[in-house]
Amino acid sequence: MKNIPAIELEHVHFRYGRTELFRNISFSIVQGEYAGIVGPNGSGKSTLLKLMLGVLQPSSGTIRILGEDTKNISARTHVGYVPQHITQTDRAFPATVEEVVLSGRTPRKKLFHRFTSADFMAATHAMERSGIDPLRKRKLHELSGGERQRVFIARALATEPAILILDEPTVGIDAASQEMFYEFLHKLNADGITILVVSHDTHALMHEVKCMLCLQEGELCHCTLDDLKDHEHIHKHAAGLPHHSSPSHHV
Repeated sequence: MKNIPAIELEHVHFRYGRTELFRNISFSIVQGEYAGIVGPNGSGKSTLLKLMLGVLQPSSGTIRILGEDTKNISARTHVGYVPQHITQTDRAFPATVEEVVLSGRTPRKKLFHRFTSADFMAATHAMERSGIDPLRKRKLHELSGGERQRVFIARALATEPAILILDEPTVGIDAASQEMFYEFLHKLNADGITILVVSHDTHALMHEVKCMLCLQEGELCHCTLDDLKDHEHIHKHAAGLPHHSSPSHHV
């Protein structure tokens, strides 16, 4: 199981109507990696995430999570997902921190089944790992942007995932909170969780992740951290990939 990639895409094409968004994308992310995907707004980062999460299916090609095809619902249980703009939830939202985190257990429940002691224990452990257990009775709207981000990460951790995927996680968070947030992600990664961060902010990610994939014009290229210091290099590399053939990348 350890040698199976955490995330693997093989010859993936995706069309939306008549528009081809992705052309022959292949890459894999090893278990325990801390990776980033960057690209300009409108490059298809969120669509690529939906494909990896099984929300969308490729026009052709295969996507696997820990060896399971994303067509199988069970593959999705391996992933904890923190969507874009989640920290900007309506400030009048009345739920407590504990209630939000506990809701992460819902996908594991049968319809109308109550939460069990195991669910409460998993939620508590997730809050402790995220450093928000003292806030468990606070209302979500009472928290700062950085604290709210940790709440939603704790909700994802409550699913007990092997992989954590975050979409533009630092939007709306001040610089000091961002630094603490990335330190937290490094700790989770050191604990064995595979982490994938998707962002348009190349500058921020280049100081955090171990490896990077760059998405542009429907194609993906692997960039070393040295490459990331040269934005023009990234643009030329991504734009210069052949239209009908994207190399496989193992990161």
